[in-house]
Amino acid sequence: MTYVRKVATALDQLVNALFNGWPDESISARAWRWHRDAQRNWPRALINMLFFWQRDHCYSAYDNECKRRHLAPEYRKTVK
Repeated sequence: MTYVRKVATALDQLVNALFNGWPDESISARAWRWHRDAQRNWPRALINMLFFWQRDHCYSAYDNECKRRHLAPEYRKTVK
């Protein structure tokens, strides 16, 4: 992961936490959970439109969170 991507991920998680989200979750993953739970659909639609070159960006972010891909490699090995 590049330095720029690490900082972008940290800022994404910070903004999510500032808006009362989980501190280690991205805005995109949260938007997918809202969509899945039929709470709000517009954040997912907006984010997916902004990341138009990625197929279903929000679901991918959620899937990456579930698979712990955002963790450092040392921590990924211990998660089952």
